Amino acid sequence: MERVIIIGSGPAGISAALYAARGNLEPLVIHNGFGGLEKAEKIENYYGLEAPLSGKELHERGIRQAKELGVRFLEAQVLGMGGFDTFKVHTTAGTLEAESVILATGSSRKTPKIPGVKELEGRGVSYCAICDAFFYRGKNVAVLGNSDFALHEAEELANVTENVTIYTDGKEPEFSKDHSLTVNTMKIQSIEGEDKVSGIKLKSDVSVQGTDSSPEVLVPADGVFVAIGTAGSTEIARQMGAELTEKGNVKVDEEMQTTIPGLFAAGDCTGGLLQVAKAVYEGAQAGISAGKYVRQRNK
Repeated sequence: MERVIIIGSGPAGISAALYAARGNLEPLVIHNGFGGLEKAEKIENYYGLEAPLSGKELHERGIRQAKELGVRFLEAQVLGMGGFDTFKVHTTAGTLEAESVILATGSSRKTPKIPGVKELEGRGVSYCAICDAFFYRGKNVAVLGNSDFALHEAEELANVTENVTIYTDGKEPEFSKDHSLTVNTMKIQSIEGEDKVSGIKLKSDVSVQGTDSSPEVLVPADGVFVAIGTAGSTEIARQMGAELTEKGNVKVDEEMQTTIPGLFAAGDCTGGLLQVAKAVYEGAQAGISAGKYVRQRNK
């Protein structure tokens, strides 16, 4: 079992890893590429830079620095998280167990620009299958997405209902394993419903895998679960039952601990100033706090 797992390898994640490593916690960083830092063409407002660096260059320097301290890295997609006394992190490389977890994947929650999604949030549109699957027992549910994250959410829902369809909204499925779920690859026009979700309106040339029936323009649905891209810090926090702020950020205290003991968060996912300097500070605090938590737990 790991002492500390850090999800994300941006400035917050690497900073957390450095401090956790210095605290002799042998942290494991799980990441899935560069993340938001890669989009930064030039960074010049950060301490110690004689000349501007690209986000990719700064990220690579951070990785090398962490590896010099013995930090281990696992390149995999995080699908979700659970657990009670300890944390179980489900990834495309398998399930890992940890005494504490630091969320540092940035503010990556993706809401598709599909009419009806925003309007029907909380009234049939959800972002967490583990949280809300119970309310859709035996009902027609849809999962929006085309990655392993969407497949994982759909499999969670399949435990409570047989009527689960993954809608990729015109994108090719990118699932890393075989499955028996129905996949609809056509573009979505809108999510329909007045007081609550009632269906999904599709374009007429719909293509469906796993069914012989002719597609309809309006497909009935009682619930729509959004799982675009990969599971970010917000989605993982929701799965664990951690509180969010009114703005949808992960709620933390001065120690960067969420409302779940042993679960910490740092960087853009906590809101506030979206800058490297702030992410590095919060990551450092989260790494120190996770160390305190693990040592106290093992007394």
